[in-house]
Amino acid sequence: MKQEFYNLEINTNGQKLYEFTGQVMDWIKKNSFNNGILNLNIQHTSASLIVQENADPDVQNDLI
Repeated sequence: MKQEFYNLEINTNGQKLYEFTGQVMDWIKKNSFNNGILNLNIQHTSASLIVQENADPDVQNDLI
């Protein structure tokens, strides 16, 4: 099994949702991954990582 690691830093400005799907997809394409498991971790004590599918803006506001 092959493992790859990547550190993605996202500059933030306050409490809101930050979209980073494009950056992850670019990394996947750059490495020509065809299948496998993607494990996402966040290294911050006061932040959360959520996975959602194009939620309505009202839902996004509720999450914030």
